[in-house]
This record gives sequence, structure tokens and C-alpha cells, in this order.
Amino acid sequence: MHPAHVPPGFGYLLHRRHEPGGPDRRSGASGILVTSDHAGTHIDALCHQAEDLQIHGPRKMTPRLQTSAGFTELGIDSVAPIMARGVLIDLAPCAPARWVPLAEVQAAAQKQGVEPRAGDVVLLRTGGGALWKQPAEYLRTAGMAGEVSQWLADLGVRAVGADNVAWDWIEGSDPATGTTLPGHVILLVRSGIHILEHLYLEELARDSVREFTLVCLPLKIMGATGSPVRPIALVG
Repeated sequence: MHPAHVPPGFGYLLHRRHEPGGPDRRSGASGILVTSDHAGTHIDALCHQAEDLQIHGPRKMTPRLQTSAGFTELGIDSVAPIMARGVLIDLAPCAPARWVPLAEVQAAAQKQGVEPRAGDVVLLRTGGGALWKQPAEYLRTAGMAGEVSQWLADLGVRAVGADNVAWDWIEGSDPATGTTLPGHVILLVRSGIHILEHLYLEELARDSVREFTLVCLPLKIMGATGSPVRPIALVG
């Protein structure tokens, strides 16, 4: 996960166990899950980021909007199930620790015959998914320059995602926009477009799949800034 979300990280406690001595032959087990809403593969809610203390809308940050129990508007519970045309633009092998420019993304899309359209979920593969068990290398995975996010926002896509830590590169400021995590500002705050992070795209790339139906069902966690998800690609 992004270093900013550690702690709480992820923890699971098995607090009820299968034990002998019950009233009958049946036993039960259950646990307690403690996690960041941005751990592992997840989707960002529109309340996740702000620009000049305003979230998408714009909505000014107030105690009524941002409460100790979460957000009263634009929480992950407000996100409808996503079932949309998905497209994959494969950038791998992609040099790490840098901003990926728009020209590189568009060149790859053209070469692969991929044409993002309004309403699509656009996924970009850097090859980071193959580095999941090498945390130091995975955290160095490249991220999209602000001009990439602006291009997709102008197209009117439904959501974007990548096999890296944060869609954006997590180091430094974007040269075009002058802000850290420019995609989070351009997409979430200004455009109302959701971001999927920590995707596993190796199998789609292996099978040369460029177009599919993407299904993503965020959990209805009231007021949360994101949700763990297990998105799937339906390939005909």
C-alpha cells in the first residue's frame, strides 16, 4: 500500500475458534478485520482527495461533511456497481521511478489498437503486478503524468486503474501540474472519475486481451474514502 496509509495497514484476528465442548456437533469460527480502506486492490471514493480543501462538486470541507465517522457525501457507499467496457493499454516493460508521459501512453494504445472512449474503464499496465512480492521494487513502479489523467478525463471515462501503488508516481511533483499525485486531483476532485489501484494485469497481458467487460463492486461502507475490491474482467 501507499506509505501514507501505514498504519493501520491490515490485520485479522480470529476471535472465535472451532473448539471441543460445545452443546452439539456444530462449531463456528469468525474474526475481526482491521484495515485501511486503501490497502491492497481498492477503489478510491470521490471524498478521498481535495484541492484547496474542496472535494468534487465542488464541496467545501466542513465539520458536517467530514465527520469522525466518515463523510456524509461522496463516500464509497455512494458509488454504484461498475460494469463497463474495459480496455488495457500495456506499457510494459516500463522503466520505473518516473512520470509516464502522455505520448508514451498514446503510442502504446495506437500500436495495440486500443481506443479509449467515454464511459470506459481504462487500465494501464506497467508490469508492477509481477513485482508484488518485492515491495521495494514495487514501490518504485512508474506512475502516470498529469497529462495522461487529463487526456482520459477529457474523454469522459468512467474510471481508471493501474498495476502500481497510486496510479500516479508517488515521488515528487508532476512537472505539468506542479502538484503531487496529479491524477488524484484531476480525476477524483475535478472530474469525478474513480481510480483503481494495485491491480493485477499480468494474465490479461499474457493472453493479449485488450478489450473486456470490467465488473467492480465497491463495498457499501458508509462514509469511507475507499473500498477493497476484487475486480474481474469478463472476456468473450
